[in-house]
Amino acid sequence: MGTSSTSAVAFSADERAAMKEHARELKAGARRNPRNAKVDGERDVLAKIAEMEGSDRVLGEKIHAIVTANAPELTAKLWYGMPAYARDGKVVVHFQCAAKFKSRYATLGFSDPAQLDDGTVWPVAFALTSLTAEDEARIGELVKKAAS
Repeated sequence: MGTSSTSAVAFSADERAAMKEHARELKAGARRNPRNAKVDGERDVLAKIAEMEGSDRVLGEKIHAIVTANAPELTAKLWYGMPAYARDGKVVVHFQCAAKFKSRYATLGFSDPAQLDDGTVWPVAFALTSLTAEDEARIGELVKKAAS
């Protein structure tokens, strides 16, 4: 027979907080009028970005501007307490500030519906410390592709 382990895999306090935040987001979304989803989501995302500090806020504002300019058809929403942008209710792209999990960099991620497929291996997440004009253009192109 196998041996049993007394150690269990546990979620960190930050991970548990993110899960609780996601549960609150789902409950709030269920209570909202679907016709107002785009406006409500935009308001929630902008409020979340406004709560961020320093470079996280700057990056969050830039990512929001890039996404809304390049893929206005995506709907802004909160996803595990992070700004996210969805197509047909499914998250396509999301921004995780560095402070979220005490990381040294923010993360821009693309979910499976983004279909950024490029051969057999392609990136779906990017570490962000700041953004140049070239970075912003590259992200804009990725967002356009992800939204299509």
